[in-house]
Amino acid sequence: MTDKESIKRRIAELQLEHRGLDAMIDAIGQQTRFDELQLRRLKKRKLQIKDSIMLLQMQLVPDVQA
Repeated sequence: MTDKESIKRRIAELQLEHRGLDAMIDAIGQQTRFDELQLRRLKKRKLQIKDSIMLLQMQLVPDVQA
């Protein structure tokens, strides 16, 4: 497997986890009583995943010389 393929696979895994967290955050937010700390942790993890996805996507884009 090439480096690009492994990066693309990792991006897909992270996107799946990101969508799962999004669904969990929505479900928790709809509850009348919910754990705010858990919700904050999920949102923080979701942002970390988004940042990781962006960094990996930047690795796939070839450098352009100015």
